[in-house]
Amino acid sequence: MTARAGLTRRGMLAAMTAPAWSGVMVVPALAQTREVLTIAAFPLMDKIAEAAIPAWQAMHPDVELRILMRQYTDHHTAMTTALSTAVGLPDVMALESSFVGRFAQGGGLEDLRQPPFGVEAYRPRLVPYAYDQAIARNGAVVAVPADIGPGTMLYRKDILDRAGVPPEELTRSWDSYVAAGERIKAGSGAYLIANVQEIKDILIADGLKPGEGIYFDTESRVLVNSPRFERAFEVALRARQKGLDAKVQAWSNDWGAGFKNGRLATELSGAWLVGQLNAFVAPETKGLWRAASLPGGAHAPYGGTFYAIARKSAPSRKVLAWRFIQLMTLDPKRQLQAFKSYDAFPALRDVHEDPFFSEPVDFLGGQQARLLWRDDALKIAALPVHKQAKFAEEVVQTELDKVLRGHKTIKAALADAEQLLERRAKR
Repeated sequence: MTARAGLTRRGMLAAMTAPAWSGVMVVPALAQTREVLTIAAFPLMDKIAEAAIPAWQAMHPDVELRILMRQYTDHHTAMTTALSTAVGLPDVMALESSFVGRFAQGGGLEDLRQPPFGVEAYRPRLVPYAYDQAIARNGAVVAVPADIGPGTMLYRKDILDRAGVPPEELTRSWDSYVAAGERIKAGSGAYLIANVQEIKDILIADGLKPGEGIYFDTESRVLVNSPRFERAFEVALRARQKGLDAKVQAWSNDWGAGFKNGRLATELSGAWLVGQLNAFVAPETKGLWRAASLPGGAHAPYGGTFYAIARKSAPSRKVLAWRFIQLMTLDPKRQLQAFKSYDAFPALRDVHEDPFFSEPVDFLGGQQARLLWRDDALKIAALPVHKQAKFAEEVVQTELDKVLRGHKTIKAALADAEQLLERRAKR
């Protein structure tokens, strides 16, 4: 996991919903097939790629498209190994957003600014933060975004109505969010949120200055012992002390039961979660939910997927690989199809004016929520990813747990986190 728990939730979800086998989808080869283009993907991304097969065949009838699917974790582990050894490299690899940042620093991905790619010409057509997320420190653009996860707050309208809490009290500020949670619990018995970690995850990434990542700056200086982290820990601790979170982890059985049973009043996540609630987490709650921007004017990304080309993949197929990426990321029909079928929110801005965005979302009581998510996506800033970001996340979460259990003060916890991270920052 990276900046927030939500950043890999689509990956976790894909692993939960897909079969436990790895498969290969092959376009039936024609007699005159001269090339085989391999696409390495994880669940959901493989289905999106499969849906593009007819369009690909129309463009390249003499090229066989082979889609290699592995489970989310297995896929990214395999891609890590392939990039480090140059063995088993696919022509195109799908990557979750957090891995784009990590792989970019290793120099194993093609710089798509260079010929024959020229990705910079398409920059205005893509959601800014998503494009920027794939820029390495040396300026190389190492991947093209396919879909994004605009952060949103989902809330149960029926629970708020029962407690007499207007929705705007949840979004006005983080202090107001916690205060509203007290009223919700008193008036309905429902928890404000599944786990206060979600609050911390957003606040530590909010209000970053130029050159700052969440945990480190561009010079690998540690940033955790700061007012930004103190505020995040303080709000999370206050919510825990007031008994406002259910203390359950995302994607656990208790988490799903909380939605089904009306025990959770809000959830802070990516817009894609609506589709998952509707599909299998809590379909019986259809019509009871609404969407709003995140509290306190925060704007955060929750995952997203990209396509990249390994620098050491077969040179003879790089042009074909680039054409496949263009089909998946720059073709409005493909982007809209992925959105409608798999809740893959388009990174391509050309699609954002499609009438589908204005259609009511039945699960959200007919709310035109896609317009909200579209506008919020343009306010998100890219988050630079440090090579030690995953380790830093684990350290910070461990220290927060100690604070929540009353074993440490916030200042002591952050000082200890800083000391530990300084030992690892430049490794």
